Amino acid sequence: MSLDVLTFGLNHHSAPVSVRERVSMPEQLLRPALDGLRSAFGARVQEATILSTCNRTEIYCAAQPEVAEHIPSWLADFNSLEANELRPHLYQYNKDLAVRHAFRVASGLDSMVLGEPQILGQMKTAVRAASDAGSLGTLLHQLFQKTFSVAKEVRTQTAIGAQSVSMADASVRLAQRVFGDLSKTRVLFIGAGEMIELCSTHFAAQKPSCMVVANRTRERAETLASQFDGKTMKLADLPERLADFDIVVSCTASSLPILGLGLVQKASKARRHMPMVMIDLAVPRDIEPEVSQLDDVYLYSVDDLGRYVQMASDSRQAAVVQAEAIIDSRVQNFMHWMDSRAVVPVIRNLNQGADAIVQAELDRARRLLAKGENADQVLEQFARSLTQKYLHAPMVALNRSQGEDRTALMDMLPRLFPYQDSSH
Repeated sequence: MSLDVLTFGLNHHSAPVSVRERVSMPEQLLRPALDGLRSAFGARVQEATILSTCNRTEIYCAAQPEVAEHIPSWLADFNSLEANELRPHLYQYNKDLAVRHAFRVASGLDSMVLGEPQILGQMKTAVRAASDAGSLGTLLHQLFQKTFSVAKEVRTQTAIGAQSVSMADASVRLAQRVFGDLSKTRVLFIGAGEMIELCSTHFAAQKPSCMVVANRTRERAETLASQFDGKTMKLADLPERLADFDIVVSCTASSLPILGLGLVQKASKARRHMPMVMIDLAVPRDIEPEVSQLDDVYLYSVDDLGRYVQMASDSRQAAVVQAEAIIDSRVQNFMHWMDSRAVVPVIRNLNQGADAIVQAELDRARRLLAKGENADQVLEQFARSLTQKYLHAPMVALNRSQGEDRTALMDMLPRLFPYQDSSH
């Protein structure tokens, strides 16, 4: 049975962060998830890749079409959720729509930050994880290679990434709304990954009075802090030192909140209710959402920043139109390749059938020659018998056909056997 390209997922358009964080999969969970998916569906899901970021969790697979109705339930079960909690937020694409979605995601058209480049690297990481897990076959390999090529083409030929307001830039601007000039502020970064590195670069440009990195691994914290002459601290010291900071930017891979309401409330009191900006870029969230109820704490989640970023993205719609046109064309090309793949087994079977007929006739001719039969007569008989056997099936089909079926066969014969005499 032929395979379809199927895509299932949820993102910042379809689900709030409170739902996305419950299905988010850190990199170390991708292998168990891929193994579990293929174990659950067997040969019906032959290839699979899972893309999981702050803003989306998506399953791409080459699968038999009938599994589509069951994968959402599997995703809910894997994340210990009820299916009805997840289904309202899920989208599903198949065939050309699934291909188009992959191209749009990699090109930054489906991102919270229009045209942002990080998603392409995240998608490449997901593909490597699938390859390492042995779940990446010919179809998805070709899909993602084409996806990366299309993303490069879109970024090269359009202004989709120009003047993009990034999440890091938005973090600085939201902090400036509260403090104005940031030169007298003290900034704490929790985590040392790519997003924190981007944010630290943007904040460093504002020359705050102090920048500190707290991370589970001290070495990574020191490496990052050295880039802007910052300092480091232990995560264990957060309860005692949180009150020292005006701005806190957090993005870790923790599955549970690092900063709870009680801890932040205590820090706010110690600051004598001076304002504090807290930016939570993590999914699952690092800061308990109840912190937003505190009068002097300005908490921004990844969705809050996304709304701010979206306002700045609306001016680049001309680039979006150009990008969509490129994607439309490339989707058609890929679907043509997929259609051509469907013919391969048919051609292989035709060749195998023809080879079997040839082999049988060759064996018969060799036996006759071994008996001393006339070589010319054997060759002539070989040629006639070979032709008759190969034409037997189409001749029978033609003779037994009637009405529209016969007309269709008659119209097809000149294309299948172009060497026949067209005058008859």
